[in-house]
Amino acid sequence: MVHLIRESWAGIDARSDEVARFFYAMLFSIAPNTRELFSANMETVRDRLMRALVHIIQMIDRPDDLLPFLHQLGRDHRKFGVVSQHYEAVGTALLAAIKKHSGPAWTQEVERAWAEAYTVMATAMISAANEDDGPAWYDGEVIGHTRINRELAVIRVETDHPVPYHPGQYVSVEVPQRPRLWRYLSPANMPGDDGVLEFHVRAVDGGWVSRALVGHAQRGDRWRIGSPMGQLHVDRESERDVLMIAGGTGLAPMRAIVEDLAQYGENPQVRLYYGGRTRDDLYDLANLQRVAMTNPWFTVVPVLEHDPGAIGAEQGTLSDAVARYDWSQHEVLLSGSPSMVRATVSKLLVTGVPLDQIHYDPFSLD
Repeated sequence: MVHLIRESWAGIDARSDEVARFFYAMLFSIAPNTRELFSANMETVRDRLMRALVHIIQMIDRPDDLLPFLHQLGRDHRKFGVVSQHYEAVGTALLAAIKKHSGPAWTQEVERAWAEAYTVMATAMISAANEDDGPAWYDGEVIGHTRINRELAVIRVETDHPVPYHPGQYVSVEVPQRPRLWRYLSPANMPGDDGVLEFHVRAVDGGWVSRALVGHAQRGDRWRIGSPMGQLHVDRESERDVLMIAGGTGLAPMRAIVEDLAQYGENPQVRLYYGGRTRDDLYDLANLQRVAMTNPWFTVVPVLEHDPGAIGAEQGTLSDAVARYDWSQHEVLLSGSPSMVRATVSKLLVTGVPLDQIHYDPFSLD
């Protein structure tokens, strides 16, 4: 089944946008009531569908990683009002979209493999959603909005009830400036009793939500925050040291993990490669350097793409910088733009880092 699914997907991967468009057209045709679950901006929705599907295909032979991801997806989808009956329509539309773009490669064996795989996926998501007795989302209020520069803001949200997340996880948020258009953000702080989450938001080109948040979020705004997702973490009992790689605001989950680790006297050695175009993009570097001064297990390495005169920094892209060294004995955590993650994973694999030691989450940008 794994081979058939991956082989058939490889044949249509280059046309994934067309697959997503057909999928949603088919879904809204056979189940018109599902249209109201989505925002007007279907481009973002289609992109997230493809990222999730690719992530699932990559993990399909690793059930210990796949099932927790599917359980989180199932719990998270409660915020849309998704119920068990919707999954049948989704499965029908998904198989129809893949079949249409597979051509002669779509055989009975391939169809059976996809049908079996989707049954496993849907069953895991439905069971997790049904078993979760927590709220479908958490309400919160913006208590701080600080513009770091024209493209970046730090936003602090105080939730009515603490969100049960672990450092390194991410959440989806719905904001008054963009109703029904949920956006994934990673808290940049560890959980606290005050229920305050700190988000670092960069205005992404074409990003409906990120640009609205950076430019127009204000104190008093009411947010909805979905169930925590993601697997990024540091196992303090592991014998492996840790390499963290963060691009731009992809720093947020790493920052939360480091803040959590700083509570303890002993930790694995953690080296954080923190990248940007110029030093101005490394907005939290001074804070990280202060943490490193008082925690001997932690080292931060700035990486600059377009600042060759800078002192004390690696030069080039993050993928180039980390590829200069041997990390085959490390656990590797990545966070940043999808293009950075793809390029860096490829370089790490080439340099000999096993895939099961490389960890990242599929959602990051608008």
